[in-house]
Amino acid sequence: MNTQQAVAFRIRQLCKEKGLTPNGISNLSAVPQGTVKSILNGESKNPGILNIKKLCDGFEITLGEFFSTPEFDALEQEIK
Repeated sequence: MNTQQAVAFRIRQLCKEKGLTPNGISNLSAVPQGTVKSILNGESKNPGILNIKKLCDGFEITLGEFFSTPEFDALEQEIK
């Protein structure tokens, strides 16, 4: 799993936990539906920390809570 996949996985996981659809979190977070879709489909190479922060606000969690998962902890260093 790379960073993009980990972000998409976490958004899907939070949607399921909170009973939200991707469109639902888009509306709550003010992140455009197209942006959410491109993150989830792996089309967005860099979703941007501002978008992730807005999504966290929509999910009512902190950035720390978003990134504090085994999937992010297991990521390989991307600078080689």
